[in-house]
Amino acid sequence: MKWKECPGWGCKTLVMGILNATPDSFSGDGLISAHATVERALAAARSQCEAGADILDVGGESTRPGADTVDAATEKARILPLITEIRAAIPDILISADTYRADVAEAALDAGADIVNDVWALRADPDMAPMLAERNAAVVLMHNRSRPNYILSDGRLGTEYVGADYAHVIEDVSRALIQCVEEALDAGIDRGRIAVDPGIGFGKTVTQNLALLGHLRRLKSHVGLPVLIGPSRKSFVGRVLDTPVEDRLEGTAAAVASGVMNGADIVRVHDVREMVRVVRMIDAVKSAPAEGKESPE
Repeated sequence: MKWKECPGWGCKTLVMGILNATPDSFSGDGLISAHATVERALAAARSQCEAGADILDVGGESTRPGADTVDAATEKARILPLITEIRAAIPDILISADTYRADVAEAALDAGADIVNDVWALRADPDMAPMLAERNAAVVLMHNRSRPNYILSDGRLGTEYVGADYAHVIEDVSRALIQCVEEALDAGIDRGRIAVDPGIGFGKTVTQNLALLGHLRRLKSHVGLPVLIGPSRKSFVGRVLDTPVEDRLEGTAAAVASGVMNGADIVRVHDVREMVRVVRMIDAVKSAPAEGKESPE
């Protein structure tokens, strides 16, 4: 799949709904617990599609700062049944596998996934890039400078990065993503199958996250590829508004709107129905002619 072949590409911002097949998601919406089943997760997938999701992003390991890692077998056991069921039940939806392990990603592609969303931009597993090139899969490469010793934890507001040192966060993140893209191209991945993610919340302070959203267009012009953002419910929203994770809907909406106004092509969100409305409104504003005249039919 090439990104520009996605349904609706160029006409609207794509909405990626989050399906956390984990018990320890920071957002509290994990679908795997003592009482959860694949049926429950599939119901959530159906609900997101009905609400307007263009892509479903299925993950089996929490990527929140400080989260415990799981082994590949556990990750596969969490996501593969769900991907298989979604592909059978909702054949036209795009499915993304949120993983940095090549064997998990390949199994997810075999199960019906179209995209690999790699939070370590192919660098966590040397087998990931050649596998994606061979499979002609679409990939999201995310900038990530997470370091455990930079994390401060607050029981109410969540984790915060401190000491994340950038000379100029927009330029530094842009250069790092360009390098990741070059490495992907060198491995044989088609440029048309690559999107980038500046990694909101991953090794950035509150101010740096806000700067990335506010100046995203500059990053996009540097990298020259589709851009995905994932500000949903994150701790920088909570720290700006002094709200816990369950009370960040409006803050997330504002962050999403800012990102879309500044050039984001894809938004990764928990609250699909509400964020679809936000991006459709922003898309309408962006596409309105300056003179305010209706287009002739």
